[in-house]
Amino acid sequence: MRKTVVERKTNETDIRVELNLDGEGEASVDTGVPFLDHMLKLFAFHGRFGLEVRAAGDLAVDDHHTVEDVGIVLGDALLQLIRENQGIIRYGSCLMPMDEVLARVVIDVSGRAYLRYNASFQRECIGNLSTENVQEFFRALVRRAGITLHIDLLEPGNDHHQIEAMFKGFGRALQQSVTEAGGAVASTKGVL
Repeated sequence: MRKTVVERKTNETDIRVELNLDGEGEASVDTGVPFLDHMLKLFAFHGRFGLEVRAAGDLAVDDHHTVEDVGIVLGDALLQLIRENQGIIRYGSCLMPMDEVLARVVIDVSGRAYLRYNASFQRECIGNLSTENVQEFFRALVRRAGITLHIDLLEPGNDHHQIEAMFKGFGRALQQSVTEAGGAVASTKGVL
């Protein structure tokens, strides 16, 4: 079973992530940022991952540190599992509709961190999640996991729908990319 637990404690946050790439889409998430909790549950469900996230952060300041650090710890968990399981498909993509919105999410589990993020929002916040911190979450995750991630909103619309399409699409594309490929490393270098 491809499963790990990663913890990170700083002066700003205390985070624990348990990730199971071979889960059934079950998630238990409590970050103190309810909209982020909802998005992480959608990520796990659509990726068919097992996910448990517990985070305590300095939310009295704002949501930035908590959101970014959850991305860091989830990225660390992914990196650990990728290093241990090199024989994966490597690539994944998803076109995800959410009513009027259409998001494209494309992943290369390459060992090279790169984020292309093409999205904009009308609202500053959804609940207590700052919409600008959605990019910070993905940036932190990508840097720590060493993956290439392209997120493009092809058809914009309601901000809630846009973020939901991104997280659902990310789950589906990641699930494709980490699917086991029978032991072969998907690189002519012989290593990711």
